[in-house]
Amino acid sequence: MEWQPKPRERRRLRQGRQTPPVARTDGLLRSGMTTGVFPAVVSIETARDLYGAAGGGHGFDHVLRVYDLALRVGAAEGADLPVVGAAALLHDIGESQGRSDHHLRGAAMAGEILVAQPAEFIAAVVHAIAAHRFRKEPRPRTLEAQVVSDADKLDAIGAIGVARVFAHAGARGSALWRLPWREIAAVQEGRGDPARTPARTLYISDSDAENGPKVLGNAYTPVHEFVYKLDRIPDQLYTATARAVAVDRQSFMRAFFERLDQEIIGG
Repeated sequence: MEWQPKPRERRRLRQGRQTPPVARTDGLLRSGMTTGVFPAVVSIETARDLYGAAGGGHGFDHVLRVYDLALRVGAAEGADLPVVGAAALLHDIGESQGRSDHHLRGAAMAGEILVAQPAEFIAAVVHAIAAHRFRKEPRPRTLEAQVVSDADKLDAIGAIGVARVFAHAGARGSALWRLPWREIAAVQEGRGDPARTPARTLYISDSDAENGPKVLGNAYTPVHEFVYKLDRIPDQLYTATARAVAVDRQSFMRAFFERLDQEIIGG
């Protein structure tokens, strides 16, 4: 059945076209690093109603973190904050029908939710949502889309990224560790020896990285996810502001997985 916005949500958003609430970024950002005001077309309360009760790495807490990061990065980069804010709050609404292609489904849903807004605004938000996925098309063509994409990626790295990947592994029933991260990375880069263990048991090719959990099953650990995805994210960021934030987060992750290896191996 095709998704339709609830009457209350449509009414609230239509009313917002005439008198959009003014949101203070210093009040919304728990980091407190950005100040200023902008018209919030979609409020946090309205957005919360659009998401289910899903928890874990992709619950509404994730949405709020991406929202905060997007406003912080967007303000520093000179992006259109109403577009950034709306896209960040709505970027995962398509997950109500599954994660596959949720970026495209969510973009279509956002277009319906924002139907009373100017066409240019709708197009900008829809594109930002459609283009936010890692390793998925389309690529972000606008600054606002790049900001939202970067914010979503930043929430996948650092301490929160480590917490999310272990929470996901626990939910899947996956092993927490099988090999040191540098050994997995060495094989991935063509420097190691996959013959030391059965290659299809503990290693995967670069072309299989996106489907790693399917290829390795329960042998796909958070360490694999770090090597194949998280540690690569800083190189995939678009904005200078996000890349600066990523430096410290990547350093933390590498130190964490180094320590994890040491403790498990007994060093």
